Amino acid sequence: MAMTVSYSVVPRKNPAKKSEPAKYYAQAQASGELDFEELCEAITSRSTCTETDVRAAISGILYEVKRALKAGRIARLGDLGSLQIGLNSEGAASVKEFSGSMIKGAHLIFRPGKTLAELMKILSYQQVLTRAVAQAGAGDGGGEDPDKNPDSGGDGSGDEEAPDPTV
Repeated sequence: MAMTVSYSVVPRKNPAKKSEPAKYYAQAQASGELDFEELCEAITSRSTCTETDVRAAISGILYEVKRALKAGRIARLGDLGSLQIGLNSEGAASVKEFSGSMIKGAHLIFRPGKTLAELMKILSYQQVLTRAVAQAGAGDGGGEDPDKNPDSGGDGSGDEEAPDPTV
């Protein structure tokens, strides 16, 4: 059974080529969120665990994942996936020219496990209007300034998460 992903089309400028016109990219639109309370309640209703048990298990997972990441290890969470630390740095012409001061930050890398990866294979897509376009009454997004559009931005790669459209 296919899963439908709603998306909007948003303009994004290439930050390296600001003088060029924006290009239009698909951006996934969320239809809501699953908060921690709802997650715990849903797991409790599908199992023999109490809500306290569920919260304790999730807390334990978080604690152990943090310990593994601090130790430089990859945290593998079965079918959920794995987490590891990635780095952002400036480039150097050679290994000898690289220094630790060129590291600009860190981020988490999530790699989905088999169950979640399989989900990506059954997606279908449905275009929806961005809030900015819907409020303006335009259907093609023409004339929008991508720097002033709250649903656009980023680096032009098209993979940023969309703002919550229910707000």
